Amino acid sequence: MKKWKVIVMFPKNFLWGVATSSSQCEGAYNIDGRGLSNTDVIPFGVERFKVFKGERKMFSLEEGYKYPNLDGVDFYHNYKEDIKLIAKMGVKCFRLSIAWSRIYPTGIEAKPNENGLAFYKSIFEECRKYRIEPLVTLPHYDCPIFLCEKYGGWRNKEVIGYYVKFVETVFNEYKDLVKYWTTFNEINMTLICPFLGAGVTLEENDNTEEVKYQAIHNQLVANALAIEIAKRVNKENKIGCMVSYGKHYSHTCDPEDVRKSQTQEQESLHFFEVMAIGKYPNYILRKFERNNFKIDISEDDKVLFQENTVDFISFSYYSSRCITSHKDVLYAKGNVFNTVDNPYLKKTKWGWSIDPLGLRITLNDLYDRYRKPLFITENGLGTSDIVLPDGTIEDDYRIEYLRDHIKQIRLAIEEDGVDIIGYTPWSAFDLVSASEGDMNKRYGFIYVDRDNDGKGTLQRTPKKSYYWYQKVIASGGEELD
Repeated sequence: MKKWKVIVMFPKNFLWGVATSSSQCEGAYNIDGRGLSNTDVIPFGVERFKVFKGERKMFSLEEGYKYPNLDGVDFYHNYKEDIKLIAKMGVKCFRLSIAWSRIYPTGIEAKPNENGLAFYKSIFEECRKYRIEPLVTLPHYDCPIFLCEKYGGWRNKEVIGYYVKFVETVFNEYKDLVKYWTTFNEINMTLICPFLGAGVTLEENDNTEEVKYQAIHNQLVANALAIEIAKRVNKENKIGCMVSYGKHYSHTCDPEDVRKSQTQEQESLHFFEVMAIGKYPNYILRKFERNNFKIDISEDDKVLFQENTVDFISFSYYSSRCITSHKDVLYAKGNVFNTVDNPYLKKTKWGWSIDPLGLRITLNDLYDRYRKPLFITENGLGTSDIVLPDGTIEDDYRIEYLRDHIKQIRLAIEEDGVDIIGYTPWSAFDLVSASEGDMNKRYGFIYVDRDNDGKGTLQRTPKKSYYWYQKVIASGGEELD
């Protein structure tokens, strides 16, 4: 009997793309009516992670600190040039976010800022001109600072209503321009960095874990309400969740290590469970009970979750994680997630492990579990780039990283049958690093002439990886070398 070999490759409608976020690239923080957001007031330097984690309150721009997100790389005034450049790369999809404080400067205005609405409309029209599908995040680590200071950010249920007004405005405003949406960026980041993820600062008498889970619950309610509104406004809308995720490996075959890696993975998975399946998993509910967490979960919330689940699952993947129960093992540096060094993997300059096969494992795990289309909305290499005397940037290390990960995506599609919608690596062009707040840690296909002191011409220069990815897209993922 003749054996048939099935060759699938990437689907013809696969959304090859690139990604950015408003807070890291737009700049123009005080132009055309925009208000301050939580990410604007997170400083560069030693205080950064204290502010991230809500341990150090900073609700305004204080003297003596640098705030890199205020200026970003001035996408606000360069978006037409930037979109033209990514269009020449051949991308089919551009992932970006809408700054909440550009639409509602404090979050509580009765009417939206028309200048902000016009700005994003122009961006989406520019994308459509080049037949680029926008994928819009609402929001991307972005909460008006007034809501953080007045209400405590997402710890307060009042913020849900203001978020609903925001998303209803943009869903209606852009219903003919945007089809793909994600409701929050890396929603699980609130567990680690509550001010970054939810605008939450911690008080001396807080039960910190309870506060974080309540803030997360409020965001999950908002996610479900956003889905409900999106479908009402335009039934063609496709809504996804977005979680920072990567397979959690056990450091050894010690059952204690295996169990700890399982419980840490569940911390991330429970976000998918609520948004994709529509209910909290028992292990989280038991955790609430065991720790006497008084999370305000109403019967209406439960119904809302059941009736409003996501159409697709999106996630960021930079590396896998390695977990141990042993106290004598060194923990890896450079990553906000609690992980130990994996001796089988190389590391980036900033200490993040590089694990392309881990992406394939992650894709299989998520698809087997949820049976919903997947979208890899962030994946990339952050490192220093050197501009050669002739003005070129030979970033072969970035090409190698992306090539190895794309190969594993292709295998997940071809051999494993995983349904994957698209891939938007981080990032379209160099922008402010979310973790370090600097410009030295570069991710872009396009070099932006700006340094950590805010100096530079802002000139955009395609790197070697730009032309490589151009060929990848043109070949439908077949030409990777």
